[in-house]
Amino acid sequence: MPHDTRPAHDPRHPCHVTLRARPGIPNLRSRAIYPTVRKALAAASRDEFRVVHFCVQMDHMHLIVEGDSREALIRGLQGLAIRCARAINRAARRKGSVWSDRYHSHVLTTPRETRRAIAYVLLNFCKHLRATPGIDPCSSAAWFDGWRHRPFPRPEGEPATVSARTWLARTGWRRAGGPISLSETPCRAAA
Repeated sequence: MPHDTRPAHDPRHPCHVTLRARPGIPNLRSRAIYPTVRKALAAASRDEFRVVHFCVQMDHMHLIVEGDSREALIRGLQGLAIRCARAINRAARRKGSVWSDRYHSHVLTTPRETRRAIAYVLLNFCKHLRATPGIDPCSSAAWFDGWRHRPFPRPEGEPATVSARTWLARTGWRRAGGPISLSETPCRAAA
């Protein structure tokens, strides 16, 4: 990512964020690494910065986040990246940088764009792992309340995410197609 100044941020708009791991970092979905990443994600939300949805892939993570200001968004994502990197290094018994570059973010400004981003994040394992439709255990999908059909009980325990506060991420996305089906395929265009 170029090191340009981050643009202004409208707190009404959630963001789709991608963090990519450097080559040589262990699989982020492994039994040794994922639980520590999940704990780091759960601890990253603050009043002014929130992790609303996430998925962890082998070498990257997708997040839907909200920030109450440009500074809160930037600082929240920097803190999240540092917290996750420390957790990954601790679990992998390694030192050094974890992320290959700065985070990439895309501001979500419409209900359709937000719905596509949520589906992309929660169903991303189908694209990368060529998995059959279902709930990704390395994501916040099990706690998501916007599935078209919920053939599974909500898991016990606390989710690693917090409730959305922006209209787009809370309810606005439903106006662009309603609940999300587990069989929807994340398309590359939504990335």
